[in-house]
Amino acid sequence: MDGRERRRRGVRLTAAALVALLGLAACGGGDSGGSKDSAASAPEAATADRDRAGGAAEQTGGKAEQGGGAGAPDLRVDQRSIIYTGTMRVEVDDVDAAARSAIATVTAAGGFVGGDERRSADADARAELELRVPAAKFYGVVDELAKLGRQQRREIHTEDVTEQVVDLDARITTQRARVESARRLLARATSISDLVSLENELSRREADLASLEAKKERLTDLASLSTITVSLVGPDASTADEETEVGFLAGLKGGWKVFLASMTILLTVLGAVLPWLVALGVPLAVLLVALRRRRRRAGPPPVRPVGPGASLPPTAPPPVPAARSEP
Repeated sequence: MDGRERRRRGVRLTAAALVALLGLAACGGGDSGGSKDSAASAPEAATADRDRAGGAAEQTGGKAEQGGGAGAPDLRVDQRSIIYTGTMRVEVDDVDAAARSAIATVTAAGGFVGGDERRSADADARAELELRVPAAKFYGVVDELAKLGRQQRREIHTEDVTEQVVDLDARITTQRARVESARRLLARATSISDLVSLENELSRREADLASLEAKKERLTDLASLSTITVSLVGPDASTADEETEVGFLAGLKGGWKVFLASMTILLTVLGAVLPWLVALGVPLAVLLVALRRRRRRAGPPPVRPVGPGASLPPTAPPPVPAARSEP
């Protein structure tokens, strides 16, 4: 009996072990299949994610291009705001004729004359012209003006104001939104106090917006129209700037100039005061002379003698005391 029981238990344990092994094999196969499916689907998901990211990037790039680069300014040279300023000095034979030619050149380029100051003195004539020309034709106009005569000096300065323009654009957009918000709040105001406060706030915001727009217009004007200051001089005009002199002779020369200037001022003051001196001094001098002559005709005053033997004028006798009566 014991042997049979032991065999039965062995068979049962063996069957249970086989069932357990079969179950483990089935689980391992399912897991490997799932892992294979996951491994196969992972590249597809990664590819889909990359496609979505690329599409989003293309959409963002398209929006940025359509919006004109709202996030950052356009760094291309032809799209930047640059202010050109030029100063020239040209020696010409005929200042008036050269000035007319310069004005015609600027007008033909689409610009205008901002200032015209001339001084005619034969060969020492001079003309100061302030010319405004489009920025795209700045260097061409400068070269044309240099051909009017013999160029003595040329200075060109540039200032990049692109960042200032972009900053002003952003501030103007924000300020316009604030103005619209204040207007909506004003339309919904229900009390007098709210109405007054909102009107004041709206006025302040509109004033700030107008100031920003004026700054933007000024920068736009300077960037679109460049300024050229031209000095047209005659043949005898001085071509060199005055240099600062030092030393004894320079000090003597400067002192002599100051002395002459002081004498000129003194003589000018004297010339202005002389008519008053003549008008008031002559009658006063005549009056003084008449008084002196009158004193001489009257003679000197009598002199009283002084001394022990000098006769004194008679004086009244001293008073006599009254006699006292006896009792």
